[in-house]
Amino acid sequence: MVGAGRMGRGLAHVFAYAGYRVCLIDLKDRPEADAKRVLAEAAAEVDRTLSLIGSFGQMAPSLAEKIAGRVDYIGADGAPAALAAAEVVFEGVPEVMDAKRDAFATICRHVGDDAIIASTTSTILVDTLAEFVTHPGRFLNAHWLNPAFLIPLVEVSPGAATAGDTVEKLKTLLEAAGKVPVVCAASPGFIVPRIQALAMNEAARMVEEGVASPEELDKAIRVGFGLRYAVMGLIEFIDWGGGDILYYASDYLKDAMGDDRFAAPAVIRKNMETGRTGMKAGKGFYDFEQMDLDAYQRETLAKLADLLNHLGLMPKPGATER
Repeated sequence: MVGAGRMGRGLAHVFAYAGYRVCLIDLKDRPEADAKRVLAEAAAEVDRTLSLIGSFGQMAPSLAEKIAGRVDYIGADGAPAALAAAEVVFEGVPEVMDAKRDAFATICRHVGDDAIIASTTSTILVDTLAEFVTHPGRFLNAHWLNPAFLIPLVEVSPGAATAGDTVEKLKTLLEAAGKVPVVCAASPGFIVPRIQALAMNEAARMVEEGVASPEELDKAIRVGFGLRYAVMGLIEFIDWGGGDILYYASDYLKDAMGDDRFAAPAVIRKNMETGRTGMKAGKGFYDFEQMDLDAYQRETLAKLADLLNHLGLMPKPGATER
């Protein structure tokens, strides 16, 4: 892990927890005292997150020391040897182009030609960064969501030069570490941050407009919006409810709000024109024609009920009439 900030520390936890040996490298040229302080802070944070997981009952507290011992904390002087031995390198330096360029120059100077290199950038497209990497077939973006040691998703974004086996090898590693990789094209915002930016900005606008207080709006998100999408994806939910419902609702909001940002995209109109309106039509974004719909609906609703029960939100039947 190149970069001893929040992302590097989170990834050190992830892979050490999964049983891997990890080198967390601080490449920045610092006075000796500062370098020791940064690495000590990184080690303390990994210790804290491991302790936290133990307090959640997810591992025996006695394992924390053993897992933490799998992480070596290395300054700039020790970076060449650590990089030379690495099979996979995750770059996590600040989102500044010069910092990225310098980090990749150092990484590529020392790693083996067959080592996979992945950037954890949340903002810079993979093909832009690939220009800094020798043998770009072994390079791709791997965008993690914070806190990385808890959130399963990793958005894997290959570039034009990325080799297919590089993608498959990284996916295999991530899955072995208990993560859920999702492959996406090089696009600003990847998947989740792009959707998240729209949702968060709309929520802020609603507070600004006086539609609801922050507390009431967040309550609505937690017990309504968020719960459904924990068990169904957004596209799946379109097909569940019907693409035609989304189209008409979007058309109403567009006119009522006087803003084209609410208009349905062309793909929704096209699906309506071709009869792909979702589950009730047997096809939408997904094909339901060969699916046991009763079993699928029951399984999905059972997951939702389990989640509601876990959160203490599932209504209890009344023992007597009122």
